[in-house]
Amino acid sequence: MTQLHDPAWRGFASDNYAGVHPAVMQALSDANGGHQVAYGDDVYTERLRVWVREAFGPDAEVFPVFNGTGANVVGLQAMMQRWEAVICATSAHVLVDEGGAPERTGGFKLHPVATPDGKLTPALVDEQAWGFGDQHRAQPAVVTITQSTELGTVYTPQEVRALADHVHGKGMRMHMDGARLSNAAAALGCAFREFTADAGVDVLSLGGTKIGAMGAEAVVVLNPAAVQGLPYLRKGAMQLASKMRFVSAQLLALFESDVWLQSARHANAMAARLREAVAAIPGVEVTRAVDANAVFAVLPAEVTARLQQQFRFYTWNEMTGEVRWMASWDTTEDDIDAFAAAVAREMGAVVAR
Repeated sequence: MTQLHDPAWRGFASDNYAGVHPAVMQALSDANGGHQVAYGDDVYTERLRVWVREAFGPDAEVFPVFNGTGANVVGLQAMMQRWEAVICATSAHVLVDEGGAPERTGGFKLHPVATPDGKLTPALVDEQAWGFGDQHRAQPAVVTITQSTELGTVYTPQEVRALADHVHGKGMRMHMDGARLSNAAAALGCAFREFTADAGVDVLSLGGTKIGAMGAEAVVVLNPAAVQGLPYLRKGAMQLASKMRFVSAQLLALFESDVWLQSARHANAMAARLREAVAAIPGVEVTRAVDANAVFAVLPAEVTARLQQQFRFYTWNEMTGEVRWMASWDTTEDDIDAFAAAVAREMGAVVAR
């Protein structure tokens, strides 16, 4: 098949727009050929289990899946009874970007809490952590946080620990959506374990797609006592890969070496470069801290419309005009400079009138 797209084109809507890291493409080729046992009994998945125990602790277990929604739904479902509920931020991916899959496929209710920066705190959790024993209320059982958050902010290990201690003190369990876990680790300068297992997280979703995988995520169980039936739930949710070696090989290519760290550091650095460039443009208001690889800003609606004809990105809040720009593992300095120049040009056209 001939190439159908322009490989020089860049967008800033999502780090999912980026291609596959060369190391992952090589790993898929290396894993190909011959036969391997299906459904996770292959040598690549076993090697992934070894890495997960080294990275997260000797009790950690890994369950590769196809996508982030599957990882979140299966992981959360395994932590709960049918009458229980999940507390999350109003910006959480499980609430606003997963098409109702937690409710429909997972069968559990979400209790959302408004946050100023995408991060939950013990006090914010308490806004929904009530009604225990009340048969009229879906029982709060799990708190899920996103690292890094949908608003581009990052929880410190101390913040995660304080939240986990509070959650556990109420008899609930702690889940982390780690679709951008690598970006958070790069921003913090921490090993994964420092702000997950060592900070009290029970289960997490480990993201690979946003840092260069073709399509590979995983549920990582840090506290086996916090889950039940996960292998069966994964199968029932249609997230069990028959040729799992190709999912596991992608994750190994990223995480067994420092590919994940290089990719995440680079994406974060490109976001920081973009923030610095657009913050200097009159009329552009950067609205949130740039902890990882997301930049949020407010622009005039007409400028946003013209820019979106040249570059793909999302309007985050139609009411305020806030937009989101994402940097990826393959974003270049030239990409950032060209985009910032376009922002300056369009803003200048508004000011000139």
